[in-house]
Amino acid sequence: MKNYTLLMFCLFLAACSTDETTSSTPTIELSDYFSIDFDNLLNYENQAIPAYINRENTPLNNPITNEGATLGRILFYDNNLSTNNTTACASCHIQEHAFSDIDNVSQGANGTTARHSMRLINARFANEDNFFWDERASSLEIQTTMPIQDHAEMGFSGENGDPNFGDLITKLEAINYYPELFTNTFGDNTITEVRIQNALAQFVRSIQSFDSKFDTGRTLVNNNGQVFPNYTAQENNGKNLFLQPPNFNNQSERINGGLGCAACHSAPEFDIDPNSRNNGIIGLAGGNGIDLTITRAPSLRDLLKANGVANGPFMHIGASNNFMTVLNHYNDINIAANTNLDPRLRPNGIGQKLNMSQQEKDDVFAFIKTLTGTNVYTDEKWSNPFLD
Repeated sequence: MKNYTLLMFCLFLAACSTDETTSSTPTIELSDYFSIDFDNLLNYENQAIPAYINRENTPLNNPITNEGATLGRILFYDNNLSTNNTTACASCHIQEHAFSDIDNVSQGANGTTARHSMRLINARFANEDNFFWDERASSLEIQTTMPIQDHAEMGFSGENGDPNFGDLITKLEAINYYPELFTNTFGDNTITEVRIQNALAQFVRSIQSFDSKFDTGRTLVNNNGQVFPNYTAQENNGKNLFLQPPNFNNQSERINGGLGCAACHSAPEFDIDPNSRNNGIIGLAGGNGIDLTITRAPSLRDLLKANGVANGPFMHIGASNNFMTVLNHYNDINIAANTNLDPRLRPNGIGQKLNMSQQEKDDVFAFIKTLTGTNVYTDEKWSNPFLD
């Protein structure tokens, strides 16, 4: 009888201990943090892509998945990726501005960015594999964590008293929702820089814009150069000016033909040619000096909003919000002090003079507006997933 009583007492203690352990370990409900239905993830991996789009730069070892892009979306909007919890990727790449910034340079955790924040539209369909204005990142994956490791931008530089990337990983491991999110994506809760890079890159590659007036017109014809039946005469003329090369005299003055924009920004992706050199803008965003390293640019899709308002200032220095400023720059190229100028901008070794009329400028402006979509500005799958 004594043995039976002792056994029951032990079982009672074990039950109490189990209940206490269970109750002290809170259950994490992702729905407490995010406006995401994790049982029915939004579609990132099977988005429709027009048949006339020819480029695809998604690496075989990092395909877009719904789980990976969802994790990337959360990381993209999480201020915890900065040292002082003030700055996320989305702080400088804002959905309503085509994932760019309306400021010349952006405010980071410890200062301002050195260059204007580049738009992130259609990075998946870029012909150029390198990223940043100066192409210093050899892949989108590598690019994604470089701002995190910049002192001014997000602060985990590991230099001059800054915490390093390992400290960020420790920080994320202590945040309730990340172990489960990494397990959902990668099969276990291990957080590494490569996994962060892969998830962020999947999300950025998922951001696409193919619902513009241009896309509607392109589905109605066999090639980019044909007259688009849904365009106005002005828009079609602007398209022709954009696509056709100019004819120059021996003084590099345009005498007829188009403007040659497509030589560097070819349709239908309108991304930058990988062989492009500097475009003639060699200033620094912060003041005096010369920067000849700028050879990349984002896609011209969603350069403007549908009403013609710029999605942030143009060029790496945030030169202007007025598209006519861009056209005026290319209208008369000055090659002084520029040893890296693209050869297409200096025919005969002389800076080009396109001699654009105001009507031609207006026509090109009308065409550029047709490259703007609507869905990318409001689609939930690219929006802030955090609950207020």
